[in-house]
Amino acid sequence: MTDILEKLSKNRRVYAVGDLLPDDKLINSTDYIDAHDPHIWFDVALWLEAIEKLSAKLKDDYPALADQIEANRKEYRKTLMVLQQEVEEGIQSIPRQQRVLITAHDAFKYFGRAYGMDVRGLQGISTASEYGLRDVSDLVSFVSDNNIKAIFIESSVPKRSVEAIIEGARERGHDLTLGGELYSDAMGGEGTPEGTYTGMVRHNLNTIVNALK
Repeated sequence: MTDILEKLSKNRRVYAVGDLLPDDKLINSTDYIDAHDPHIWFDVALWLEAIEKLSAKLKDDYPALADQIEANRKEYRKTLMVLQQEVEEGIQSIPRQQRVLITAHDAFKYFGRAYGMDVRGLQGISTASEYGLRDVSDLVSFVSDNNIKAIFIESSVPKRSVEAIIEGARERGHDLTLGGELYSDAMGGEGTPEGTYTGMVRHNLNTIVNALK
């Protein structure tokens, strides 16, 4: 996607939202050298900061629309501040020892850092990264030894890896359940609540809280 967007930027305006944020607020990629984890939207406060900076650039580039952009920015800021509070309160309702989020690939580090959850993924940041039997075995040992209640699949990642962990845990006598499906690199269908940013975040939050609380 990076190569595609860079080529596209030669013909039209393209905004790399992550580049608008300071490096010290970004998490380094575990898959690529000299790259950052792109999943910044899972930290609502950080996403709000990105929106603020993007709005400023849009007003500079489209001065005729500056008033409308500013009005939209103010309204959306209110929406995201409410969402931030919802996420903070939701995660706080989970017992501290159960605030462990395990998914197929490592998309939720920003979420974990922002809201105090231990986040673990079987694959790396990229869904193209591979995992092996040792990775499955290590994660099975972790969930069994720490009495983790649930593990989650993702809408954009095949669920076979997560099913392997559930089966491995059961073979060790630990009843690990499937907590539900999260959106990581995708949102819901058009016209659904999950097809918006706020609806996607709320869906993830409710799924996590209901499974781990």
